[in-house]
Amino acid sequence: MKPRSNNRAKKQQMQRATQWCCWILASGFPLLQILPALAVPSNRPGIPTLAPNAAPNAPTTPYTPDAPYTLGAGDRVKVDIFDVPEYSGEYPVLIDGTLNLPILGSVEVADLTLTQATERISRAYAPFIVRPLVTLSLIAPRPVQIAVSGEVNRPGTYTVVLEQGRQFPTVTEAIDLAQGFTRSADLRQVQVRRFYQGQVQIFSVDLRDVLVNGNPSQDLVLRDGDTVLLSSTTDISPAEIRQWGDASFAPDEIKPIQVAIVGEVTRAGSYVLEGTSSSNPPTVTQAIEQAGGIKPLADIRNINVRRPTKTGVPQLIEVDLWALLQAGDLSEDLILQAGDTIEIPRASSLAPAEATALASASFAPDIIKVNVVGEVVQPGSVDLQPNAPLNQALLAAGGFNNRAAQGTVELVRLNPDGTVSKQDIDVDLSKGISAENNPSLRSNDVVIVRRSSITAFSDTLGLILEPITRAFTVLSLPFSFLRIFGVGN
Repeated sequence: MKPRSNNRAKKQQMQRATQWCCWILASGFPLLQILPALAVPSNRPGIPTLAPNAAPNAPTTPYTPDAPYTLGAGDRVKVDIFDVPEYSGEYPVLIDGTLNLPILGSVEVADLTLTQATERISRAYAPFIVRPLVTLSLIAPRPVQIAVSGEVNRPGTYTVVLEQGRQFPTVTEAIDLAQGFTRSADLRQVQVRRFYQGQVQIFSVDLRDVLVNGNPSQDLVLRDGDTVLLSSTTDISPAEIRQWGDASFAPDEIKPIQVAIVGEVTRAGSYVLEGTSSSNPPTVTQAIEQAGGIKPLADIRNINVRRPTKTGVPQLIEVDLWALLQAGDLSEDLILQAGDTIEIPRASSLAPAEATALASASFAPDIIKVNVVGEVVQPGSVDLQPNAPLNQALLAAGGFNNRAAQGTVELVRLNPDGTVSKQDIDVDLSKGISAENNPSLRSNDVVIVRRSSITAFSDTLGLILEPITRAFTVLSLPFSFLRIFGVGN
């Protein structure tokens, strides 16, 4: 009788297994995911083994940007065990990375994918449930904590709560949380560091591909514990900096910044700049305007902007404002960031045509003051445009008077090194700007108009004859007195 009962039990078990398989195939449930869970220990007699045991130390899946989600403390999952509702339910992943399940107690699921956690729970229930069919689903993911470091305005750790319908944050969203990247950031090689199943994985993304080509695959979806690192670039392009300024994760351009400007400007020093809008950020030309404009001998072709970085090694960016004036290349008007130092060197010489172009530039000073003294109609200080020629100063002073030597004037100039230079200029009011006849003037120049030779001779003769004239005046006083009283008429 005993063998017959064993045969009957085996037949019932086979029928039940057949019913389960039919149910699985009819429901479309992933059979490959269930087969490992159907495995039972071989030391249990009378129960057929449908699949081999899952390897306890499966090799780690190679890292890819789309690596499966791994569980961690704070996740909330739903465990469904087929035909065993009393063991099914929703459970949180505790702070130690475990699930507290009925009968089993603590089951370690930290750093496991949903598939791996399903297999582990199935194996744990196998001694208590015949062929447990476990389905594990994520109900509410834990808050995502990410770190952003390097060339961002507010490096640090940020927490993103994944509310209903909220997607996992991406690299660009993480940078935006850190108030945008700095102008020194290398957006071509942004690193994402991820601790994945016991190993540190590093992935490099090219955000320039996102901005220029609209490639969303480079905007990597982040996971809890990821670190985003923006390194400093060694090759800065003013054109790219202006292009990247329109990005959604760019810094707020309206925020005031402090910069320094030295060299050939009217008032060198430190200035606070503020853009009027995100499309009009602070630039090099705005800084020069704040400093009173360039001096006449400013070399605008070789302006350097020294920019600090998070690594402590400053970057040197070359700016050519002459290209801005001649070709309208706005990319040369570099967008500034806090801490920049603008260095404007002094040119050894300046062509007249270039001086004229600089005088009309928006970043040139509005006026310069020149003193005109000597034989002019209205001697004194006159206001002129920068790099105005000598003849304009003479005309502003009313022109020559009738005592002037109209052929030659003297130009006195205070040089930047503290020395004073004097130059006799043969004036030709009909000519344009010329170093010989009609030079460009600088602020605080002094133009001296001398007397003509005839005027000088007349003035000298007057000085010589002045004592004799005074003597005759004294001798004539008594006769004048007598005439008053009518004597001697």
